[in-house]
Amino acid sequence: MPQPTASDPALATSPVSAATINLLRTAGTATICSQLAKRGLHRTFLFGPRPLRPGERMVGVAFTLRYVPFREDIDPGLAYDNEQSLQRLAIERIGPGEVLVIDARGDISAGTLGNILAARVRARGGAGIVTDGAFRDAAQVAAEPFPTFCQAANARLSSSVHHPVEMQTVIGCGGVMVVPGDLVVGDDDGVVVIPRSIAAEIAEAAAAQEGLEDFLLTQIRAGAPLLGTYPPNAAMVASYERRTRDGDKIA
Repeated sequence: MPQPTASDPALATSPVSAATINLLRTAGTATICSQLAKRGLHRTFLFGPRPLRPGERMVGVAFTLRYVPFREDIDPGLAYDNEQSLQRLAIERIGPGEVLVIDARGDISAGTLGNILAARVRARGGAGIVTDGAFRDAAQVAAEPFPTFCQAANARLSSSVHHPVEMQTVIGCGGVMVVPGDLVVGDDDGVVVIPRSIAAEIAEAAAAQEGLEDFLLTQIRAGAPLLGTYPPNAAMVASYERRTRDGDKIA
């Protein structure tokens, strides 16, 4: 079967609504993974990337960049050309609400970028950066109020290990296929990818699940047994719906 590409008609998508983005901000990656699994999508959570800033939440649209291993006869060494380097060109194309997702092959033997390039992504309105590789200047990157997810810190220059070859194409990051335009959500657990075509459906279902599970947690904390509570039986669901219908706060 041919691999999908960003230009395939099947991947053409409409704009993501503000309502969908806002709902995804209320849902944890664990809840989103559960909803994706219910729809047969089990390989959506990236293995490796963790937030540099605990407590940070990220929601945005994937803008992809792919690295391959560098080779001495092709790579310019320590020189960077802002008019030729795909890394630099990609960063200058990031738009508001987009998350730069970098396929570094899980190689953490050098950084994928550092604090100045991360600052540029933020200045362009980007919603975050994700890589299955490493960051340089990790402490400085973490000091910025901007969602960043990586697997490690490494001070070595990206050009000593990585060669950027493609942007806005289908990549693999953290063992997950990422298609340009996918929704990318990050929290303290890590990062999950949502196919654009079902983003609104997942957002609504995940928000509903979060509301129900908040209620169930209060019942468990109050001493309710798992049986009939988690998962909830019909009576428990009815109790939750009655609470929400009546406007009672769950606390």
